[in-house]
Amino acid sequence: MGSLYSEHRTWLHAVPAGWKLGLLVVLSTGIFWIQSPGLLGLACALCLCLYLSLGKAMAQGQRLLRALLIAATLVLVFHAVLGQPMVGVVSVLRMAGASLLSIALTLTTRSGELQDVLERLLTPLQRFGIRADRFALQLALMLRFIEHFFAVWTRLDDSHRLRTGKGGGLRLLAPLTIQMLQTARRVADTLDVRLGEPPSPKARQ
Repeated sequence: MGSLYSEHRTWLHAVPAGWKLGLLVVLSTGIFWIQSPGLLGLACALCLCLYLSLGKAMAQGQRLLRALLIAATLVLVFHAVLGQPMVGVVSVLRMAGASLLSIALTLTTRSGELQDVLERLLTPLQRFGIRADRFALQLALMLRFIEHFFAVWTRLDDSHRLRTGKGGGLRLLAPLTIQMLQTARRVADTLDVRLGEPPSPKARQ
């Protein structure tokens, strides 16, 4: 499966995944509590400095930044049309700060490390009969598939651009869907073998 994890070691790679995930939750929540545009701008600038400190690892996240820039532009235009430009600025600052932190986490943390953290956090649920390991695996797979979707989309778009000189756009939806269904089937088969619980014939259909 494609991954956005960067092999270029940075100082953030050495920080334990649990600390990074906890800080992401705290800082992202704090950003959405701040109301002042000035303070939001300062918080966003600090998030940008943290991201820039990753050096060569940033190359892996260029496509994510491009998507973030497009989304920010659309939000600004939308609020400008409604006559609420300041609301648009605040929304963009919040979105940019939280997104930069999330991208930094994605670039410097393996999915297996996140799964271990989630499994430890969910362990208390075993008292209620919930399999923490299975639940953590499902959450980790969901996060991993989102990352894989973007990696596959990027690869398809690059191939289409090489052939035609322009981006694929909505034309890529069909091949992307087919590849993701194939990947999901392979992952399901692997889990069947690892967990020893073959799905019912109905689930196979």
